[in-house]
Amino acid sequence: MTENSKHPWPAGTATGIGSMPGEDAREAAKTVVGSLETLPYLPELPARGPGADMIGRTLGMLVELYAHVEPSGWRISDRPGRDTRRAHSWLGEDLDALEEFTQGYQGALKVSAVGPWTLASALELRGGEAMLADPGACRDLTASLAEGLRGHLAELRRRVPGATPVLQLDEPSLTAVLTGSVRTASGYRTHRAVDRAVVESALRDLVAVADGGPVVVHSCAPSVPFALLRRAGATGVSFDFSLLTERDEEVIGEAVEAGTALFAGVVPGVSTPLSDPAGSVMGVRTLWRRLGLSPGLLAESVTVTPSCGLAGASPAYARAALEHCVRAARSLADNPE
Repeated sequence: MTENSKHPWPAGTATGIGSMPGEDAREAAKTVVGSLETLPYLPELPARGPGADMIGRTLGMLVELYAHVEPSGWRISDRPGRDTRRAHSWLGEDLDALEEFTQGYQGALKVSAVGPWTLASALELRGGEAMLADPGACRDLTASLAEGLRGHLAELRRRVPGATPVLQLDEPSLTAVLTGSVRTASGYRTHRAVDRAVVESALRDLVAVADGGPVVVHSCAPSVPFALLRRAGATGVSFDFSLLTERDEEVIGEAVEAGTALFAGVVPGVSTPLSDPAGSVMGVRTLWRRLGLSPGLLAESVTVTPSCGLAGASPAYARAALEHCVRAARSLADNPE
């Protein structure tokens, strides 16, 4: 595997997004660590129910903020209850499994949490409206999340001493927050767009939690704000490659030249026949040439991933998709031209 001069994972690396099918934490960790030698990650298993999903897991990490499940979704609570305890328990189980299969591991290891803006869009205040409607509540949520993630990263370092933690912030609602497209509780209106400077500042606070370590922001929605994420200090941006438009290409070129890592989602997240691995990254090569970027930067700058999480796939397909990502990434390193 070729050394990467830019990032703490080798050139020609592949990884997953976060979710995996099934309810068996040990089986998921075994698959992820066994398939991804250079950038494994802590899997999410949403099939177990509320608290194991990405929103519930992240809410369980918050410090001095609590939530419980209502028919409409997650809502703020006065004190920790059954749903919070369940989220803590499942996260502990997932970390136990990851620790078991990473004995002696040295290298980058990715953990993910929902970012502040997607969390504010999903978490309801006591009255039932999204926290996004209250700027003060959003600030409190960001501070609580930052404190919780510091503890989460410290726990990862304790359990896997040889790991270089890579923090992924999942922000699928970020574009909707910026464009004022998040629906109110009634469904008849949308929340006002949040000022880009406010969005950027909160993300910068979360990036600072990694204390200089790499932070990747993931969104499988269209129109990912690459430039804003780069200004906020993100090391990399994870996205669904099939959703790129011509408008995205110029900012992607600027991001690469500035050293930003691209986590390109090129392998379908749901069961589908998989093509030749080199064919899966052909679009990435074509974009590289069209932007006039150096071939030598390709394998260093691009990490290959599924287009989104694998929770909706079969266990066999999830394993095959991760292995396919590895072979596709290797083809970028072996043949950069």
